Amino acid sequence: MKILTQHIDVPGIETIDVYRQHGGYSAVEKAIKTMAPDEVTEEVKKSGLRGRGGAGFPVGMKWSFLAKPEGVPRYLVCNADESEPGTFKDHYLMMKSPHTLIEGMIVSSYALGANTSYIYVRGELMYVINILEKAIQEAYDKGLLGKNILGSGYDLDLFVQPGGGAYICGEETALLESLEGKRGNPRNKPPFPAVKGLYQCPTVVNNVESIAATSWIVNNGGEEYAKIGVGRSAGTKLISVSGHVRKPGVYEIPLGITVEDFIYSDEWCGGIRDGHKLKAVVAGGSSVPILPAELILKTTNGENRLMTYESLSDGGFATGTMLGSGGFIVMDETTCIVHNTLTFARFYHHESCGQCSPCREGTGWMDKVIHRIEHGKGRMEDIDLLVDVAKKIEGNTICPLGDAAAWPVAAAIRHFRDEFEWHVKHPEEATKPGAVFMREGASWTL
Repeated sequence: MKILTQHIDVPGIETIDVYRQHGGYSAVEKAIKTMAPDEVTEEVKKSGLRGRGGAGFPVGMKWSFLAKPEGVPRYLVCNADESEPGTFKDHYLMMKSPHTLIEGMIVSSYALGANTSYIYVRGELMYVINILEKAIQEAYDKGLLGKNILGSGYDLDLFVQPGGGAYICGEETALLESLEGKRGNPRNKPPFPAVKGLYQCPTVVNNVESIAATSWIVNNGGEEYAKIGVGRSAGTKLISVSGHVRKPGVYEIPLGITVEDFIYSDEWCGGIRDGHKLKAVVAGGSSVPILPAELILKTTNGENRLMTYESLSDGGFATGTMLGSGGFIVMDETTCIVHNTLTFARFYHHESCGQCSPCREGTGWMDKVIHRIEHGKGRMEDIDLLVDVAKKIEGNTICPLGDAAAWPVAAAIRHFRDEFEWHVKHPEEATKPGAVFMREGASWTL
């Protein structure tokens, strides 16, 4: 079952004429001509669609929280910032089939009573911004955007706003600050954006994939969407696959397939690159806990780990992880976990907005201490120091960036502590070019 990518490889699908030949914008016609806004919201509720940006909060429920005071405009903002290392599904969808997102924006804006909506795109993706703006102009030319859409009396203006390349603007309130022309610092909550968001007006912020899925739900019904997947993990999910697999790329999967099948099946990732074994996986983008091979394939109860929100989180952070944004990073036995953790720590140190002391200072210290260990100058007490710093960051910041920085470090030490200790005990060997720790106690050089 493919919902978002069914026609993604059709030649010319990025143009409105080809998109409409394959059923495009039928959801707009159905919603605007035959459904009340609240009926659209109700279908999204029935679907069980959860936010695909990482948090997994039910989309329909989020829409229902939107305040609707008289005489006050409402806004829909699409979060297309997508800056999480390992995650590239949204800009793939926008690049290949921009009208899929634009149709979802019109349907969702109608449901929310928004007459002005925005797509906030990471500034480095200028080629995607150009594609979107061309597609939006096509929609205006066909009467699908602007005044009196399809003669319904409903008006909608849609704008693309480039970001400044800051990861922090993936957090919804920092995004709104940036959209208003200010520095992208997260806001204290409450008030939540549903009450006071963009320009202090009621606002819904949703991810690209979440918004794009609403068109299929309108056309086919929320109950049909809920039949796909498993339990509360309904529908399909775009997964960005990178790392040591034979077939990296973007895959649309029905939620509920096993992790083992996803990694090793020829239909999906095609297995680990020839001659190597699976060592670890980061399942949901760089911010979620890393898991070793034995825990990513099976839960501690011996059950097959599934590609669902619930199954991946089974065992909590002690033995589980998160589906997150779907950034699936696969590592074989040639990967140095310490070096990989340093790469993530350096990223979060660089991207901290500096507003909260635990994050501003803590991310810097984690970067410095892991750098020390990786470069042969570590001490055994540094390992516990990293765990302590991570604990002091977690839960003590305005936005989740602090947690996102702390979780990968804590998980890497939790599951691969022996590798960190090896770097400390054998600095000369560990700092050789290409040296990698092996669980049996030996090291080898690539």
